[in-house]
Amino acid sequence: MTAPAPRTQAAIFHIDSMTGDDKADGQSPGTAWRSLDRLNREPLTPGDRALFRRGGLWRGSLRPRSGNVKARVTYGAYGAGPKPILCGSVDASKPDQWISAGKDLWATAPRHFERKELIRDLQDGTWYVHQENGAKVQLKAVPAQGDTPRMYRMDCQASGKARNHIQLWGPPAPTREGESLELQFRARATRPFRTAGIRIMSSRRPYTGFGASSQTAKITEEWQTFAIQFEGIHSSDEGKLHLYLGGALPAGATLFFQPISLHKAQYTGGMSLSVDVGNIIFDGGPTCGFKKWRVEDLTNENDYVYLGETAQVVLRSSENPGEKWDSIELALRRHIVEQSRAQHVTYEDLDLRYGAAHGFGGANTAFLTIRNCDLSYIGGAHQHTRPSGTHVRYGNAIEFWNGGHDNLVEGCRIWEVYDAALTNQGKGNDSNHINITYRNNVIWNSEYSFEYWNRPDTVKTSHILFENNTCIDAGLGWAHNQRPDRNGGHLMFYSNQAATGDFVIRNNLFINSTEVGMRMDTDWSKGLTLSHNLWWNGLGKRRLIRYLIKTYYTAEDFAAFQARSGLGTNALLAEPVFVAPRKRDYRLAPNSPGTTAAHDGGPVGARPLK
Repeated sequence: MTAPAPRTQAAIFHIDSMTGDDKADGQSPGTAWRSLDRLNREPLTPGDRALFRRGGLWRGSLRPRSGNVKARVTYGAYGAGPKPILCGSVDASKPDQWISAGKDLWATAPRHFERKELIRDLQDGTWYVHQENGAKVQLKAVPAQGDTPRMYRMDCQASGKARNHIQLWGPPAPTREGESLELQFRARATRPFRTAGIRIMSSRRPYTGFGASSQTAKITEEWQTFAIQFEGIHSSDEGKLHLYLGGALPAGATLFFQPISLHKAQYTGGMSLSVDVGNIIFDGGPTCGFKKWRVEDLTNENDYVYLGETAQVVLRSSENPGEKWDSIELALRRHIVEQSRAQHVTYEDLDLRYGAAHGFGGANTAFLTIRNCDLSYIGGAHQHTRPSGTHVRYGNAIEFWNGGHDNLVEGCRIWEVYDAALTNQGKGNDSNHINITYRNNVIWNSEYSFEYWNRPDTVKTSHILFENNTCIDAGLGWAHNQRPDRNGGHLMFYSNQAATGDFVIRNNLFINSTEVGMRMDTDWSKGLTLSHNLWWNGLGKRRLIRYLIKTYYTAEDFAAFQARSGLGTNALLAEPVFVAPRKRDYRLAPNSPGTTAAHDGGPVGARPLK
């Protein structure tokens, strides 16, 4: 078959979840594609536009293609009706998707895997180890002897504290979205332990995951054979087999590891829950599940636990959840838009919801525009567990991680977020944040409206503008009472080490927060302009500022904060009047304070897009 000739001009592609066909050419509404996977496979080029039909719904992750300095790639909408929905969740609304697991306990139906054809004999592959942050191991290949196949011996002197401190990397493992693989290996260790995670992922930054598994391996002193099933979450030939061992393999232990094979696999029954379920949204909210960590802790209605070894959810419910609720969404630990290394991309008129990682997430981005998008019920997935046993969850609506420059977020509505609605943050030698603008966004019921921190002190943050945003009710979202660190605040500035300058926060509304309006842990005030903002907190202790960790300020002593920090100039401390707050219409009413409080004499808070 002759390959199609390269296109010489930009094209418009259409995606229709209701009547589309992935075998069509996608270049008109009548020949639209149907699936997100088909769009992700298309090598869009600068100038191309991918348009989702309004009123449609897609599940999975969008992986954008980059444009260039001459022409952008655009992801948007066509037709009439509500914004197209990109869901990061699995629909669990049918009664037959749930089975009884005890009195008032219901579990998602299990999946069953069947091994298919061999992809590669892993006795022929090469494995190597990565170690960092004080971890110390030695890996040695042990040749085959007689009937004993080749194996690897890993001697551990220091395990490190985090799972990435020791990583065992294997040969390439090609993945296809929605298809399954099975890894077989044998292992034993002189001291028992459980692996900290098994994945198929890229070996280069930003270490994209291509195959996910909820399973771990409990390795004992006796030889065991393990079968680990992966679900392909991205189609790629780049991923490699990968085991996290840091903080798990005990110091002084020796691991014997014998790779066997990689097969294709096919599953039947159940639901695709190969990664953590970080939230359950019932009937579109506001009722959500309450995440617990053991079945025995499910004491209240809607408590749930995710069981990684069987890839199931167990939920406490007085009746079959599929009969009790019209809609049940199980939010998965994946970014809805995975945009690492994306450049010169525009997203507009999209509705992202029900994802347990980030809405827009990725590292090293540049020249991105996110405009007029809705994001809701984001975050809550398990990130890691501290040595103390505290389980850390995460999830931001829009995050620019590590390096990011020349990005714009405007005219978006964001609500019900586990962590931050908007953030640029990072750690690493390439984590420079330059020229990022957030303007005219409306945010409510997020733990933080805007979060920033960056480190180490060798990196730079400059020309950050947070302007004319309306930020309401920080800490009043679905996640607040589930957090180990209840910390609702509009501006959340954790320990920042980067050389930071030209960082401007002006003309915003910061209204009501469970803890504070702004938390600033370290003093980088010389690089920050905080001016012409309207502040009001009618909740709790009515605190507005937490400064340098220990000092709190209310409206009554805001002047003391201004004098000490040099921040908060031209601030207005008053309760605003909104047009229709019960309908989430947070425009300032004509008689409200703040209608002329901006630096240009106009209103503070979000303004209509031009």
